[in-house]
Amino acid sequence: MFKGIQRKYALTDQGVINVKKGAFWTVVVNLLSMGGMGILYYMVKNYMDVYLNGAQLAPGSTILIMVAVFLVLSIITHLQQYRATYGLVYREIKTVRIGIAEKLRKLPLGFFGKRDLADLTETIMGDVNRLEHVWSHCLGYLYGSFVSTAIIAVMLFTYNWKLAVACLWGVPVAFILLFGSREITKKESVRNKKAAIRVSDGIQETLENMREIRAVNQEELFTRELDEKIDSSEKIKKKGELITGLFVNGASVIMRLGVATTILTGASLILSGEIDFMLLFLFLMVITRIYAPFDQALALIAEQFISQISADRLMEIYDTKTAEGKNTFTPDGHDIEFKNVSFSYDDNSVLSDVSFVAKEGEVTALVGPSGSGKSTCARLAARLWDIDSGSITVGGVDISEIDPEVLLTDYSMVFQDVVLFDDTVMENIRLGKHGATDEEVLSAAKAANCDEFISRMADGYNTLIGENGARLSGGERQRISIARALLKNAPIILLDEATASLDVENESKVQDALSRLLEGKTVLVIAHRMRTVEAADHIVVLSDGRIVEEGRPEELRKNENSRFRHMAELQSKSAEWGFKG
Repeated sequence: MFKGIQRKYALTDQGVINVKKGAFWTVVVNLLSMGGMGILYYMVKNYMDVYLNGAQLAPGSTILIMVAVFLVLSIITHLQQYRATYGLVYREIKTVRIGIAEKLRKLPLGFFGKRDLADLTETIMGDVNRLEHVWSHCLGYLYGSFVSTAIIAVMLFTYNWKLAVACLWGVPVAFILLFGSREITKKESVRNKKAAIRVSDGIQETLENMREIRAVNQEELFTRELDEKIDSSEKIKKKGELITGLFVNGASVIMRLGVATTILTGASLILSGEIDFMLLFLFLMVITRIYAPFDQALALIAEQFISQISADRLMEIYDTKTAEGKNTFTPDGHDIEFKNVSFSYDDNSVLSDVSFVAKEGEVTALVGPSGSGKSTCARLAARLWDIDSGSITVGGVDISEIDPEVLLTDYSMVFQDVVLFDDTVMENIRLGKHGATDEEVLSAAKAANCDEFISRMADGYNTLIGENGARLSGGERQRISIARALLKNAPIILLDEATASLDVENESKVQDALSRLLEGKTVLVIAHRMRTVEAADHIVVLSDGRIVEEGRPEELRKNENSRFRHMAELQSKSAEWGFKG
């Protein structure tokens, strides 16, 4: 039972324990509240006996002691209930968030390629927040209410089954109505979630592309589209809340009809002489408390139905297979060898039976048209994704058997799309080597030709560069990326179009920095422009996910039928035409 609940609401093992504790103390609190009704019943019955039968009035001290004990126990049990239903969950939620972060850290990059960024952010932030409320406010309280009501129902049936039925019939009917509306509620929740993600996507897209939007003078168009997404989301949310409210309030009305049926049944039984007034009075007092937990429970059940969408999205992250392996990596050298490697995204084949060797101390260039699989090879070489078949070895060690974090200590990567953080130049370079001294950072920056532009900054190496290096040019951002790689000083270097978007002057400076980075390393270069790989030791030409030829640049150029020679000639002619134009 609890295993099903655990998965249904994305609970951790500790979360299940917290739910049990919350349910237990909720039962205690609900039963104790009935004890308060018992004290009131005792007092009223005593006064009735004094008035009707001349009985002796109960001592005031007895009543005061009963009330005092009740108040003390109420305070203690309510504090325990609060701790179990709120305190423990709020403490546990920190563990949940850290657990999600750890899970995401170990997931292959293919997972992130399939998920929209706004959708993933909504899962981590919005869905976890919704589940946190369900864990703390709903589960323990609701299950505790079910148990306590069942206990009270048994007690009521021992007094008079007719009154018990009149009192309780509305409870199961109300919950049947709510459970019958579950699919409708979940459907509206899915629509609401998708609409919210569209709004997040729209806001993110507008903010990230503000420069381009202004450049084409389309602010009004994008603002109008964003307004439409927000309006649509608001309408869907209102509709969902209206539907939920109708079912919840309808269930509450049905349940409250139990008061009327109890009074009518009780009056009928009194007239027939089956019960006395005091028993009816007892049931009416019980009704004032037995419905109270379910007033909140009805709304909580509706929220639980909605939360199951969030739980499903969170479980999708938990269920995704992580990339794992050994914590030691001792290769015999750093030759990278692909052996009959095939790889696909979902059902879309990207690489098929690819085999080549990138030797240590040499530059191996992967060239070919867009979509041929060049960048995929580089990412597979670092186990950013796992291959479908074949093997990739580094120094004779199969990388699929090595933990990616351990493996990547031997890799440095310089990509065309540099990722920088809204921090100082110093700290952005220091990312290459945790704990590096300032002197080491400065040395790497000078080797990467960063000194030239950093010296012009107001605060030098302590200058904040903005989100993703917004205050830097493309060439400056690229050189900081190379400085990181120099600082790391890993034996394997992956370059993916590192100079593709640079002008001639910046490209020359970056190439100069790269020459220091690549010396004596195993280098895998991905490039579209043939002139950037003329100095490579070995060239692998890819087309449609297959190797069509490989060899040294001069060998391939001599072959009149060479695909590499054909590509180089085409690019050379394109450059001439561009110049003449």
